[in-house]
Amino acid sequence: MNRNNFDLEDCRVVLALVEARSFRLAAEKLGQSASTLSRSIAGLETRLGARLFDRDTRNVEATDEGMAFARLAERLLNTAAGGVADFNAFLNARRGRLVIAGLPSVTAGLLPELLERYAIAHPEVDLRILDALSDSVVASVANGEADLGFTAGTVGTRDQLSFQALMDDQFVAVGRRDGLLAEDRPYGLAELIRMPFIAMARGTSVREILDGACGLAGLQVEPRFEVSHLATAGALVAQGLGVSAMPQLTLPVLGGRDLIIRPIADFGASRRIGLVWRSGRTLSPPARAFLKLVRGGPLQGTH
Repeated sequence: MNRNNFDLEDCRVVLALVEARSFRLAAEKLGQSASTLSRSIAGLETRLGARLFDRDTRNVEATDEGMAFARLAERLLNTAAGGVADFNAFLNARRGRLVIAGLPSVTAGLLPELLERYAIAHPEVDLRILDALSDSVVASVANGEADLGFTAGTVGTRDQLSFQALMDDQFVAVGRRDGLLAEDRPYGLAELIRMPFIAMARGTSVREILDGACGLAGLQVEPRFEVSHLATAGALVAQGLGVSAMPQLTLPVLGGRDLIIRPIADFGASRRIGLVWRSGRTLSPPARAFLKLVRGGPLQGTH
């Protein structure tokens, strides 16, 4: 005989009868008739192959088997209630896990303020940040490793991702405080690239946009230094080895070691920052809550 053949409603019925010790009182509590309750108990006893209650015309008493079942029923109902509470908390984005991938310049320059607001509103959601280059951001979202991704540029439909543009990250000139950009004025792009110039390596979004801006202006950048990491570029500029042109969101990664920024009068391009997620897939409640936060107001990056 399958003694697992009962459900949560059976548990509620047994606990009500154990507490009330009366079919009439238990039935009133459950919102059903005494005859319906009596049939439910008789059917459960048949399925379990055990007598749960001794009853006569006046009294109802739980048997040892009935008390053992009542203890089990109480544990199961408490577990179910806790599970329902956890599920409701997940649906309301109060609990869960959110993984965000992003370019290092975005995670450093844009995410801290957003995450502070999100963490205040959703303190029990676990957050994980994946710093990666643009291609890796796209890949981590596409393969489900990340829920959302901050990247630069647009995303092709072949990637099966949705893209929402969020802001344009303007380029500025970066130099040492007592160096080549000491004059407090806008600098022209041609003027900048004639100076000892520190550029990001080819293949990075920053370099692609720089090359594109130079191409539109009929210029060709010939950097004195090419580096792969923003922190390295910042260190070289701080050492006085040259100047650079960087999006504003990269400034926290470059560091504040005696660096100054100046406007570029004629750069003619910006880096489009956007959010990506998998098309045709329902975002988790924590991810939906973060997307709503991002869409809900102006982004406060480094300006």
